[in-house]
Amino acid sequence: MGRALADAVRALAAGRLVVYPTDTLFGMGARAGDPDAVAALAAAKGRPSGLPVSVTVSSTEELDALAELTPAGRRFVRTHLPGPYTVLARGSALGRRTLAPPAIGPSGTVGLRVPAHPLARELARRAGPITATSANRHGHPPCRTLAEARATFGALVAAYVDGLPRPSGHASDLVDLEHGAPRSVARR
Repeated sequence: MGRALADAVRALAAGRLVVYPTDTLFGMGARAGDPDAVAALAAAKGRPSGLPVSVTVSSTEELDALAELTPAGRRFVRTHLPGPYTVLARGSALGRRTLAPPAIGPSGTVGLRVPAHPLARELARRAGPITATSANRHGHPPCRTLAEARATFGALVAAYVDGLPRPSGHASDLVDLEHGAPRSVARR
């Protein structure tokens, strides 16, 4: 894992894409503050422009710096993360300044994850915030294995990182922390 993780960090620093395991699905990562890298991710996935992309961070403290959390939102983050949740909150001034435009929605909302997978958190710790979109072509099911991701993306991805535990195969739950008490949001 050490060499693969180091290769992934170098790839991200160079604006390249990586596939990495999370607690939920295999994620496809680009440096979340690099607009060109995030655009390359959207192109590799075949995502229409304008769709927001969520961001993986290494800790709840890092999440707190990128989002404006209400007291109820902060309690949710402290008690449920790391875990299988993507929290939606208003981007902080730091978040709006440092994250690429696709990571900040039109209303100023950002989707943030602190996955319960040590490798995903370590990758984000070393590389900085990274995108947290699932490894799949837009409109297709998520890749269930690293081999499936390689077959789907090939050389478009610079580093494929594997590690235990295996992803659960279930997408993260979306939780709105922007509007009062935390509430689940249906995926579109």
